[in-house]
Amino acid sequence: MTMNVKEKLKRILIEDLNLEDLTPEEIGDDAPLFGEGLGLDSLDAVELVVLLQKHFGVEIKDMEEGRPAFQSVNSLAAYIEERQSA
Repeated sequence: MTMNVKEKLKRILIEDLNLEDLTPEEIGDDAPLFGEGLGLDSLDAVELVVLLQKHFGVEIKDMEEGRPAFQSVNSLAAYIEERQSA
C-alpha cells in the first residue's frame, strides 16, 4: 500500500522533528502545526522547509509563501500535491 502525502507528512513530523510522544493517528489533519497545536516553533519551520525539499522535492522560498501552507497537515499536503502536479 502506498503511503499518502498526509500519512508521510505525519511520519516525517514525528521522526524528524522529534515528536516521539505522538503517533500519526494522534495528529489531526486540521490540527495547527504551530503554537497550541503540535507546538512547533520557528526553528522547526526552517527544518520543515528542508524536510519538504528532501522528501517531496518541494521548495518553499520564504516564510510568506510557507505561512499558509504551514497551518495544518491538510494545508501542507495540499501545498505539496499542488507543487508536485505543476
